[in-house]
Amino acid sequence: MIRYEGTLYRPPSEANSLILQATIGCSYNECSFCGMYRDKRFRVRPLAELQAEIEAVRAVGANEVRKVFLADGDALVAKASFLEKLLGSLRESFPQLRRVSCYASPQSLQVRSVAEMERLRAAGLTLYYLGIESGHDPTLTSLVKGVDADELVRVANKAHEAGVALSTMILLGAGGRADSRAHAVDSAAIVNAIQPRFVSTLVMTPVENTPLAAADARGEVDHLEPIELAAELRTFLAALELRSSVFRSNHASNVLNLAGTLPKDKTTLVAALDRVLAHPAQARFVPAWLRAL
Repeated sequence: MIRYEGTLYRPPSEANSLILQATIGCSYNECSFCGMYRDKRFRVRPLAELQAEIEAVRAVGANEVRKVFLADGDALVAKASFLEKLLGSLRESFPQLRRVSCYASPQSLQVRSVAEMERLRAAGLTLYYLGIESGHDPTLTSLVKGVDADELVRVANKAHEAGVALSTMILLGAGGRADSRAHAVDSAAIVNAIQPRFVSTLVMTPVENTPLAAADARGEVDHLEPIELAAELRTFLAALELRSSVFRSNHASNVLNLAGTLPKDKTTLVAALDRVLAHPAQARFVPAWLRAL
């Protein structure tokens, strides 16, 4: 039905989505911490192949598809005309389709014009997952993101101008021990500037065959203890000034599973972290009691 190439990756919220591999790999593929696409050479798949896969899914369950995630890491960088045709095929084939989403690197957002993103939104591509990672420029440099905080805000605002929702990610621990507070405060500042619909946190973890893993092997990477990660998350959450955003700390890398809507739940979330910081032995970073909040 669908022939996937290599390992597939998708955000946690796309667990029930049809994954369509519109592109292979990531066109940028330089981030020091990311090992998802190191074994792939970037390319855009032929439209005819994708349409054949769409037709195969349509034939067995057209009404079952409500969400589609366009993989791999950088589908948005493909030509807008290609994406419009692909979105048209999805819309025609799946009458219950509610949303199409994809990862959006800062580099692909630089390439796409607001007018192009508006057309793609009208065709159904309504949500981008943007890895901010940090708002702290020295940390962004060490992560080899290829952009600084000001550029991240600029390209995110292009998506907002086009009417596209953003789901953004911050990497806890990315600044190491020395820059932990600066990383948390500056990351909150960039999220405040962007005002994404969704914001989540992950924990930076060295992955095999990445520059970060090589640096870790040389003893050059600070691994924050769980209590330090909780303190960094508390600083980040306390500094957020969001008007209407969903917050999640539910990735497998997180030591605490937190969720809420900001600003409504901000006080509750910060208070929960304060209890963890005050009684770390009691918490043991097994958050069963925390999930009831």
